Amino acid sequence: MSRLAACVEYDGTAFCGWQVQAGQRTVEATLLDAIARVADQPTAVVCSGRTDSGVHAVGQIIHFDSAARRAPRSWLLGANAYLPADVSLRWVRPVPDHFHARYSALSRTYRYLILNRPTRSALARTRATWLHGTLDVPAMQRAADLLLGEHDFSAFRAAHCQSRSPVRRLDALDVRRDGDWLIIDATANAFLHHMVRNLVGLLVAIGRGDAPSAWAGEVLAGRDRTRAAATAPADGLYLQHVRYDPAFALPGPDRSAATGSAMIGSHEVR
Repeated sequence: MSRLAACVEYDGTAFCGWQVQAGQRTVEATLLDAIARVADQPTAVVCSGRTDSGVHAVGQIIHFDSAARRAPRSWLLGANAYLPADVSLRWVRPVPDHFHARYSALSRTYRYLILNRPTRSALARTRATWLHGTLDVPAMQRAADLLLGEHDFSAFRAAHCQSRSPVRRLDALDVRRDGDWLIIDATANAFLHHMVRNLVGLLVAIGRGDAPSAWAGEVLAGRDRTRAAATAPADGLYLQHVRYDPAFALPGPDRSAATGSAMIGSHEVR
C-alpha cells in the first residue's frame, strides 16, 4: 500500500461544496470516481480543508492510499482523463505513510477577489465578487492589521461551525488594489467555517465607510457573530495554497496562477 499526495484545482461554481452528499454533485465525489477508475478499486480521499458550495481552489491538497502500482504520471494523466472540465489534478507525488493532507498542514492561504468598478463583468460573474462602490483599501488594511495573531475568532465563525475551539492564529491578512481588482490574502494555521468570508465581509463594510477601522478590534474582542458584518459571497473565494514541512518535498505554489483561472477576462491578477 502506497500513499500519494495530489494538488487539485477546481471551479466550485457547479459543485455543492467539497464533501460527499447524497444526490449532490461535489468535488470529493467527483475525485473518488476518477481515482477509483485509475486504481481499479474504490479509494478514499482526504483533503487539506473542505470548501463550501461555490468556493474555488488553486491548491487544494489531498492524499490517498492505494495498492495499485502506478507511476505518479500515470495517476495524474489517468485521473485527469476521467475528471470533468471544472476539476483537474495539477501534480501527484508519493509521500511517506505519516503524511496527512489535513493534519500535516502548517498553514493555509485563501485569496478573495473583488471586482471594484461601476459595471459588472460577464466573464468574472462566478469567479469574483462585484462591488460597484469604491472601497477604501488603506482603511481595510488598518482593520486587517488589528486581527493578526492568535485570538478567539468566535465573531467570525459560522453558527453551525463544528470546530471544538474558536482559537486560530491569523498570520497574514493583506488587502491590495490592482486596477479594478481588490485582492485579499489570508493565511492562518487553520480557519473556522466561513471565517475567511466573514473576515472579508467586515473589511468590505469598513472599506465602504460603514464603520471605522477600529471596529475590527471591537468585533474581535466581542466574540459575538451577531454583531459582526454580513458574510461575503462564496464566488470570490479561492483556496490558494497549503504549506507543509519542506521534508515532504511537495511542489510549491504556482506563482503564475494567481487566481483559480490565473486570468479573469483580459486582466491578469499578479
